[in-house]
Amino acid sequence: MRFLLVEDNLSLASAVEDRLRMDGHVVDHAPDLAVADDYAATADYDLILLDIMLPDGDGRSFLKSHRNREGTTPVIVLTARSEVSDRVGVLDLGADDYITKPFDFSELEARCRAVLRRHGGGSSNQKRFGALVFDPLAGTLVVGDKTVSLRNKELRLLEIFINAPDRIFSKSKLVDRLFSYEEDVSENAIEVYVARLRKHLAGADVEITTVRGLGYRMSLA
Repeated sequence: MRFLLVEDNLSLASAVEDRLRMDGHVVDHAPDLAVADDYAATADYDLILLDIMLPDGDGRSFLKSHRNREGTTPVIVLTARSEVSDRVGVLDLGADDYITKPFDFSELEARCRAVLRRHGGGSSNQKRFGALVFDPLAGTLVVGDKTVSLRNKELRLLEIFINAPDRIFSKSKLVDRLFSYEEDVSENAIEVYVARLRKHLAGADVEITTVRGLGYRMSLA
C-alpha cells in the first residue's frame, strides 16, 4: 500500500514511517498542508494519515477539501485532542477513523488494516482471485497445493493487481504505487518484479500479461 503521512512532528513521523515500511508499505511524508496538497494532487494513495495541528493550517481543512473533491482515499486522523466533540467533528467531515496521541504502533497498524478492509468491502485479510488465495498480512500466496512467501515489493505488486483484475497498469503507474518520491528507481525494476510474480503464478489459472505499449494486466487464464 502507498500511504500519505501528514505530520509536523518529525520524530513521530520518522517512527511511523519506519514501522509502516517494515510492513512493506510505501510512505510519503508531508510536514505541512502545502506539501500534502502537492503530494495528493500528483499521486494515488491507499490511505492518508492526517494530523490536525499543522504549521500552516488545520488538517480539517485538508480533509474537507479532499472530500469536496470527491476524494475516496480513506483517512485516519491523528489527534492529540481527546474530547468527544473533536472526534465527532472529524468523523462528520469525512474521516474514516481517528487515533488519539500518544498511540501504540500496533494499534495504529490494526486501525489501518481495519479501515483498508472496510474500504475494500471485506472483513477478512484474505483475497481470492481464481484459484489464488492471497493474504497480504501474512505475506503468503497459495497456488494449488503450494504456499509461497512473498517479498515486500512482490507482495505489494500482487496486491495492486489482485485489487483491480483486468485493469491495465503502466510501468510508470506501478513505479508510482510501489516506490516513494525519495526512492530513485527506473521502470526496469517493474519488469524484474513482474517476472518474479509470473514464476510464482506458474500453473495457476491466473496470469499477468503484457499489453504492448500500455503495461501489464492480471486476468484469469
